[in-house]
Amino acid sequence: MSILPFIQGFGLGASMIIPIGAQNSFIINQGIKRNHHLTAATICIFCDISLFMLGVFGGAELIGTNDILFTLITWAGILFLLGYGALSLKAAINAATTINRGEGNNQSFKAVVLTTLAVTLLNPHVYLDTVVILGSVGSQFSGAEKPWYLLGLMLASILWFYGLSVFAAKFSPVLGQKRVKQGIDIAIAIIMWLIAWSLLANWLAR
Repeated sequence: MSILPFIQGFGLGASMIIPIGAQNSFIINQGIKRNHHLTAATICIFCDISLFMLGVFGGAELIGTNDILFTLITWAGILFLLGYGALSLKAAINAATTINRGEGNNQSFKAVVLTTLAVTLLNPHVYLDTVVILGSVGSQFSGAEKPWYLLGLMLASILWFYGLSVFAAKFSPVLGQKRVKQGIDIAIAIIMWLIAWSLLANWLAR
């Protein structure tokens, strides 16, 4: 009886998490630099789990119905994504021959923690995906089924973010080469700006 909610949670969770976005782009970048990449992945997972729980156990309507909260989160996200995209473009322009851990361009542990939290929590899409959409689906299950649905969501997040982080770190000698890293940074900048534009468009259409 519990296997179907688990499978549905895992499948829906993966479908929301895997598409490239601000979190995934940041995790890839940290993995390439091997700069507290597992810490960044852990924070993404912890935030996901917290938001999953909020949505499944009654908070699905909070973000979707509170216009003031939605506006504040949207504009904070737009400004952050524009700035982060600009930094990524600057990194592409100033790229060295290779990206090494010893070059001194890595962020401190505190900076990685704060940036990961910002990438995650200042993106309204995260709330809409995890709290509103996944939470609304979870609210349809019975009390005994909800924990299994939630477990499926959690497993999808854990496997994806740790897998992505380890993959990027393992292949960092290739991904960190000048041309490859420049391409990744440019792609990240474009993704960040496209997300910022989509946030603005959604806010204007609201």
